[in-house]
Amino acid sequence: MSDTRGQETGIDRFRLAMEASGVGMAIVDLQGRWEEVNPAFERMFGYSAAELVGRPAAAFTHPDDVGMSSTYLRGLVDGSLPMLDALKRYVHRNGETIWAHVNVAVMRDANGMPMHLLVQLRDVSAQRAAELALQTRAEAEHAALDASRRQLQLFADAVAHDLRAPLRSIESFSALLADRAGERLDDTDRDYLVRIRAAASRMSGLLSALNDLSYVTRAELRASDVDLSLLAEWIGAELQDAEPGRRAEIHVQPQLRVQGDERLLKLMLSQLIGNAWKFSREREPIRIDVAGERIGDLVHVEIRDQGIGFDMRYAHKLFEPFQRLHGPDQGGGHGLGLAIVRRIAERHRGSVRADSTPDAGATFTLELPATMVAEERA
Repeated sequence: MSDTRGQETGIDRFRLAMEASGVGMAIVDLQGRWEEVNPAFERMFGYSAAELVGRPAAAFTHPDDVGMSSTYLRGLVDGSLPMLDALKRYVHRNGETIWAHVNVAVMRDANGMPMHLLVQLRDVSAQRAAELALQTRAEAEHAALDASRRQLQLFADAVAHDLRAPLRSIESFSALLADRAGERLDDTDRDYLVRIRAAASRMSGLLSALNDLSYVTRAELRASDVDLSLLAEWIGAELQDAEPGRRAEIHVQPQLRVQGDERLLKLMLSQLIGNAWKFSREREPIRIDVAGERIGDLVHVEIRDQGIGFDMRYAHKLFEPFQRLHGPDQGGGHGLGLAIVRRIAERHRGSVRADSTPDAGATFTLELPATMVAEERA
C-alpha cells in the first residue's frame, strides 16, 4: 500500500506542478497518447485539453520528427533510454512549427515497470528562428565572399596571362638586341639593357608568385601521408643543381611525416628553403638545417639558416603580401613567398612563425598535422 501511495503522491505532485507552471507539461501513456495536459501546454499548441487528451503525440509532431519520436518512445518504455532531453518540432493549430526543448521522465511502479511518461516542453521557437536567421545570413555572406574571391582570382589569372606575352617579348627582344648590337653599344647602353631584362624577369617572377598564391588559395586539398624530409632533400638537391659552384651543407632530419597535400607542402618548403638559400649567399658555405619533432597531434618543423637574418621589430610584416624586409641587392624578391607559406599552413590547419637576429640567421617554425599512420609505424 505504501508503494502505491508513494506513486500516487508522485503523480499528484506532478499534477500540482502542471497547474501552476507556465511551461508546457503533460502526462503521456505508454502508447504515446496525451493523458493530461496543463493550460500552458494548451496555449503552446493552440488546442484545448479536450482536443488533445486521448490523441497520440505523433499527430501533433512535425512530420520530419515522427520517426525520431517513435524511437524515443520505444527507448523510454523498454528502459534503454532512461530519460530524454532533446530538441523536437511540433505543429501548432495554425500550421506553424513549434520548436520545443523536451524533457521526459518515466514514472515506474514498485516492480520497476513503466506506468506513465512525464513530459515538460519549453517553447524555443523564437530562439531557434533567430539562430536559423543568423545561420542563413552567415551562409549568404559566405557565398557572397566565396563568389567575390572567385571573381578576384579569375581577374588575377586573366591579368597574369595577358601580361606574360608582352613580358616574353620584352625579354626576347632585349636578348636579341644585346646579341646583335652588343659591339655597337657603349657601357651605358648595355647597362640599360641589363636593367630592362632584370625588370622583366622580376615582373615574370611576380606573376608566377601571384599565380601560386591564387592556386594555393583555391586548390582542392588531397591529404595523404607526406614525407617532409624527402621533400626537403629534393628541394635542397634542386638548389645545389642550379648553383653547382656554391658550397652548401643542407642537413635534413629523416622521417618528418605529416598529413597534408604533397603538392602544396612542396611549394611551401620550396619557399622556405629557397629563402634560406637566397639570404645565405654571403656565407660560405651555405648552411641550412631542417629538423623537427612530433608534439601531440602536431609536427613542429624548423628550417634554420645562418644567413643575414632580419630585425624582429618588423616580423609582423613578414607574412603579408608584398612586404619586403630586404632590398633586391640583399636577395629580396616580390614579397609573396611567405604569404604563400602562411596560406598553405593555414589551409592545413597549421601555422608558421619566424625568429631571427640580424647577421645571425633565421629560423622558421611550422606546425602541421601529424600523419595518422605514424603511431602504426612505431
